Amino acid sequence: MVNALIKDIIPQFQFKGEYVSAKELSSGNVNTTYKLAYQQEDGNTIYYVMQRINNVAFQNPAGLMRNVQLVVKHIAKAMEKEKQDCHRRVLQFVPTKNGDSLCMDADGAYWRAYIFVDGATAYDSIENPLHFYEAGRGFGAFQRYLYDFDAKQLMDTIPDFHHTTKRFYAFVAAVAADKAGRVKELEKEIDFFFNRRKMMNEIIALTESGALPIRVTHNDTKLNNVLIDNKTEKALCVIDLDTVMPGSVLYDYGDAVRFGACTTVEDEPDIEKIDLDMHLFRLFTDGFVSEIASTLTENEIRYLPLGIKVITCELAMRFLTDYINGDVYFKTHYPGHNLVRARAQMRLLEVVEERYPEMQAYVNTFLK
Repeated sequence: MVNALIKDIIPQFQFKGEYVSAKELSSGNVNTTYKLAYQQEDGNTIYYVMQRINNVAFQNPAGLMRNVQLVVKHIAKAMEKEKQDCHRRVLQFVPTKNGDSLCMDADGAYWRAYIFVDGATAYDSIENPLHFYEAGRGFGAFQRYLYDFDAKQLMDTIPDFHHTTKRFYAFVAAVAADKAGRVKELEKEIDFFFNRRKMMNEIIALTESGALPIRVTHNDTKLNNVLIDNKTEKALCVIDLDTVMPGSVLYDYGDAVRFGACTTVEDEPDIEKIDLDMHLFRLFTDGFVSEIASTLTENEIRYLPLGIKVITCELAMRFLTDYINGDVYFKTHYPGHNLVRARAQMRLLEVVEERYPEMQAYVNTFLK
């Protein structure tokens, strides 16, 4: 039996074959996602993914899809120029019966669909360290295929997403307002970010001065957004392109290392357990730079570790800002969860700062 939520949506897309089943996928935490099975005349089964776009997180679904399709088409053309088969390597969207990329349901929400990439896995954690190297290759290749794409063509899916200066101003405003009455317990944490406000602004300053170029950035470079081929165990396809928009490559690199090379979960309450695995840092860096070295500027290579510092600090500050505001943005699972998250990322930043000379020395080996 077809889920009532999607029974009127499925017929609006140009799916091929006879409908067999639908299963909701729970791995995503923003969009509502279903995997559909359709039997073909030859007896084979084709799988599709159908998603309801979260219009709270993404208030311009049409602009979002325009971004995604521009990027996907450019990557596919770049692969063709290199005589590579783009089958299973870029997302292939399914049009609606009207030839559009989106359809609207009775509640005003937008849906889209694309062909499911079979024979590949999105790993939520690092089961094999070489997968992190492959994730680096995947995100590096994503950047390489788009190096000649004019990022100005893209809208900001989430305005000022990594504008850390504005994030800091929002933090200061939250401290001043003290809506939840929590500031009195946070003197140490607040000082932590005030002491790092100059560092947080460095990528913004470098891009505004022209020292760093603006490129197409993915902005959600977690391990599970690179599909790993089950047979070859090589990076296959970068997915979850909803946040592609103009930015600095440092953000994508930094967030990937922050998330993947940390030795604990993002909200580890015991900060003594938190460390940065330098072997994983080197693996990801090797994979990333191997794909993109020829298109990165020397400044981008030199400042790659700065991306780790800035992104870690930004996220820690966002968690603390939300805690001060009364936990209104991030979903929490227990009282004080955002404070635990903030302190975990603060500790990770301290580790990154301790290892920073070592990381700088390593990336400098890639300079021409």
